[in-house]
Amino acid sequence: MKLFKSIGPNPRVVMMFMAEKGLALEMVDIDLRGGENRAAPYLKVNPAGQTPALELDDGSFLTEVTAICEYMEEGMAQPPLIGVTPEERAQTRMWTRRVDLKVCEPMANGFRFGEGLPMFKDRMRCLPDASPGLKAIARDGLDWMESQFQGPWLVGSRFTLADILLFSFLDFGAVVGQPLDPKLPKLNDWFARVKARPSAAASA
Repeated sequence: MKLFKSIGPNPRVVMMFMAEKGLALEMVDIDLRGGENRAAPYLKVNPAGQTPALELDDGSFLTEVTAICEYMEEGMAQPPLIGVTPEERAQTRMWTRRVDLKVCEPMANGFRFGEGLPMFKDRMRCLPDASPGLKAIARDGLDWMESQFQGPWLVGSRFTLADILLFSFLDFGAVVGQPLDPKLPKLNDWFARVKARPSAAASA
């Protein structure tokens, strides 16, 4: 297998997931800043022009972070980062979806339509006026997660894909004008615990 990656939080999710699994693959760097992801030949890898993408042994490709991680989990069950039982897997998927909708998507588009506008304006439909509102939606999502957090991880006692996803985006947000509010003590403590894991450094 081969992983096509670039800068950005989405490829980092997969690389951190791999680091937790102890999985090493051939890597191909895609120049996101230079627009390599939006041109041939990469569009044959992923017609959506996004990273990461996983090339399988038969030459086919998987894209989308959660799909790639689910595939890796099925091929390498230990340590479990999605779950062992149907209930565990469902809980992880529930929290992964919540993280994606409440934080990652609005945070990412808040950046693309704001600080990232010079890079993205000719690559996708951008709504600059929406940037402040999207960032506020991401903050609202984090406020909600703080209110729901039981710990030590998002899915209780299990470190999962949901933690990796949220950490990767919050670490990205910290350098693009969307830092984690210090008034969210549970999430700040959680963030420090994730950052201390070897996989966080290995995927940076």
